[in-house]
Amino acid sequence: MRNLPNILKAKLESRIQNNALRQLPTDANLIDFTSNDYIGLSKNKFVFDAAHQYLVSNDCLQNGATGSRLISGNHKVYLETETYVAEFHQAETALIFNSGYDANVGFFSSVPQKGDLILYDELCHASIRDGIQLSYAKAYKFNHNDFEDLERKIINFNGNNNSNFNQRPSTIYIVTESVFSMDGDTPNLEELVHLSEKHRCYLVLDEAHALGVFGDPETSGGQGLVQEFGLQDNIFARIMTFGKGLGCHGAAILGSSELKQYLVNFARSFIYTTGLSPHSVATILIAYQYLEKENKDIKLLRENIIHFNQQKNVLGLKPIFVRSKSAIQSVIIPGNEKVKYIAKQLQEKGFDVKAILSPTVPEGQERLRFCLHSYNTKDEITAVLRFLYEFFL
Repeated sequence: MRNLPNILKAKLESRIQNNALRQLPTDANLIDFTSNDYIGLSKNKFVFDAAHQYLVSNDCLQNGATGSRLISGNHKVYLETETYVAEFHQAETALIFNSGYDANVGFFSSVPQKGDLILYDELCHASIRDGIQLSYAKAYKFNHNDFEDLERKIINFNGNNNSNFNQRPSTIYIVTESVFSMDGDTPNLEELVHLSEKHRCYLVLDEAHALGVFGDPETSGGQGLVQEFGLQDNIFARIMTFGKGLGCHGAAILGSSELKQYLVNFARSFIYTTGLSPHSVATILIAYQYLEKENKDIKLLRENIIHFNQQKNVLGLKPIFVRSKSAIQSVIIPGNEKVKYIAKQLQEKGFDVKAILSPTVPEGQERLRFCLHSYNTKDEITAVLRFLYEFFL
């Protein structure tokens, strides 16, 4: 078998030299502070058993989708699940994609057109950025959660003061996340909606890390931050990812019937791929049904988030953490070598805490990323923070 070309070897060697080489982890059976399984649905026995029983009861005994959804893969489980997801999120329609990455790449590569403008938060996920790179629209980032900077850019482009546009953009898309994957912080969604409507922009929100964590305060149903603030009718498109709080796989884009029809016709990551298996889609449906009927896991998670933040204050760790009220809590420890060392120390104490290295985050913003769960105990949270205090300070 031929070796790698020298230019690729050099890139790998650079990663090694910078202490930034990515490697697949092994299951060390540690206390989980790293997965995105916020309310434990990936291990939920009811969801596991009920998904199987659903398939048996509906005489859907096949292992695969057998093709693209436009050819042979649009099995009946899809139709019921998309209807349920749309109703749960108070959206006109839902279109399921194979993953959050596929959904973002499919949306941003096909919806914004030449002559349009995309303004996206500088900390948006890589899948959003990759989709934008495939678009024919112009794209510019705005400072993280800085809506003054965002509005300046909107006014600048609308006033045709930028040499990159010969005329005003046809459509302006504002793109951000309701909970950011690395910092765990959130934008002021009400202010953002007001700004988008003031300038007639189309607002697109990725809710990957809000599903199952935030939601309508009257139901505690984990619908996401948009519905917690009652803003679902003000958003052009929402991307809901199922591999985090829902504990399974796939994603859906929520929007109008016209948007769904457009995506079915033009989103290449939807058109040119085999659909999800009936079992995968049934798991999505059953997880949503569980989420709607049972909120004890969400309440436990919220209690743990409060406890984590209280313990940060008690130990004097608050200044080194990014401010967050979500399940994602990040402590900034600059330098790949140092943050990897502290992560290793915590792992040796039995806690699965991962170091996030540059270039995944900017140099100097390396961090430990703690993911909290409904199944973490308060004693575990207190202990891991005390060890962090010992190793870091």
